[in-house]
Order: sequence, then structure tokens, then C-alpha cells
Amino acid sequence: MRPGSRIGVDVGKARIGVARSDPHGLLATPVSTVARGDGDIVEILSICSEVEAVEIVVGLPLALSGTHTASTDDASAFASRLAALASVPVRLVDERLSTVSAQQALRLSGRNTRNSRTVIDQVAAVIILQHALDFERSAGTPPGTLVHLDEGS
Repeated sequence: MRPGSRIGVDVGKARIGVARSDPHGLLATPVSTVARGDGDIVEILSICSEVEAVEIVVGLPLALSGTHTASTDDASAFASRLAALASVPVRLVDERLSTVSAQQALRLSGRNTRNSRTVIDQVAAVIILQHALDFERSAGTPPGTLVHLDEGS
């Protein structure tokens, strides 16, 4: 397992959930929910700097069949914009069902969806990051795919 804190990002249309790991890459915890729009990338990069993150993991919302959707393209474009400004690597990881899992976890803890919208985004980011950490620990290789900047970006 590579040392260092990582940031997990769940990209949504209105909000972005952000989570972080401990410096040993064992446990993901919620950090905040960032409003989508002007300044969102700067705010995420500020969190990265604050926790001295070595990597950013962005959830890639594939369809259950594994095909791309409009949300997949949106998350990929967001990850590319993030990678263009980040001083650390950005990776895309499969996040199928992370929001559904987050909603289930909150429901089991007695919270409803209506009053938990911002928390759902954070919990989804925790689930994405924890899956990435667990994958790396078991496989011995970094999770997902590295976001490469296109020539001329």
C-alpha cells in the first residue's frame, strides 16, 4: 500500500461529496459537500493541500451494464479539469451503486433521504474512496485508471 492520504470525490450535478483517508490509507472518512459550479475545483484542491493528499480518486458512474452514460461523461470531464490543476495524480474508479449504498446506510441509521442530501454525497465519496483503498490493499496496485491530460491541455 502506498503511503499518504487520499481524497475521494463523488461528482453530482448539484453537489460534490468529498472524503479523505488517513495517511496509512486504511480508512475513509467524510470531509464536506462542495456546491457544484464556480470554485468547486479550487475548493477540492484546497482540501487536498490541507490534508497533504498524495492522490485524488474520482468516482466514475458507469451504468450497471458497464456502459457510459451522461453522468459518466460529466465525471470524466470533471476529473480531467481537476487533473489539469492538481499537483497530485487523479484516478477514475468504478462507482456503480455508491449513491444507492450511501442511501441505504443512512436509512439504516434512521435518516431519511430528504434531510440527508448533502450527507449522502459525503457518504458516497467515503464508499468510493474506501473501495479504492481496499482494492489497492488486496491487489497491490493502484485502483482505477489514471487521468492523463491530452496534449495541448
